[in-house]
Amino acid sequence: MAIRTVDFRSDTVTKPTESMREAMANAEVDDDVLGYDPTAHRLEAKMARIMGKEAGLFVPSGISTIGGVHPRTVKNNEDGTMDLDLIEAVIRDSSFEILSPTTRLIFLENSHSRSGGRCLSIEYTDKVGDLAKKYGLKLHIDGARIFNASVALGVPVHRLVQAADSVSACLSKGLGAPAGSVIVGSKSFIARIGVLCAADSVALQENLVKLEGDHRNAKILTEELNKIRGLKVDIATVETNIVYCHIRKGSKISRT
Repeated sequence: MAIRTVDFRSDTVTKPTESMREAMANAEVDDDVLGYDPTAHRLEAKMARIMGKEAGLFVPSGISTIGGVHPRTVKNNEDGTMDLDLIEAVIRDSSFEILSPTTRLIFLENSHSRSGGRCLSIEYTDKVGDLAKKYGLKLHIDGARIFNASVALGVPVHRLVQAADSVSACLSKGLGAPAGSVIVGSKSFIARIGVLCAADSVALQENLVKLEGDHRNAKILTEELNKIRGLKVDIATVETNIVYCHIRKGSKISRT
């Protein structure tokens, strides 16, 4: 029987499906500077509609979403949330702290990768949104795996990000596109290419429905890993598609 090797390092280890390759080969494209790329336009409009926002902007990598920002971090809890009073405590008073950067933005991640893919609830996100409005701030959600959070919580993605002014959603992780993220928000926020957008559109159409199965497989993987002497996974933390496996002290298992 043939042995198949599966790479579990990250959901970023993906390859485009045949339908994605076909879509890329046949993509209707244009120069996004001289004109406007129709494939990019369709993807941006679709993502904005799914997220319940006015407009979208395709970017090749989600890391390019936020730039020129001076961060002020808050320690998160095990479930990925940050205590609201701690967030409020680090908001700077611009009329007093004149030598420090002015607080303009609160930044959340959903699902929370460092917490093993834990999901931020609607109730929590809405409370952070209310806090942002109280101080005249914007709320941005890093939605690298927002579709995983939506599926795991059983909540429409547009409701999950309703409190946010802007959202960045990655299409190359759980959805399996070769590259690409879309930033969505108000028309005034989104400033104004198609080969990658064609594959991303296929990822939305074909792979979104597969995320629930990915989550089930992650739980199965967790159960099997816990049967191996020397390994430990906290099954309660596995809500989506991220599994953190810990090597017990004294184990002869190598970390590499």
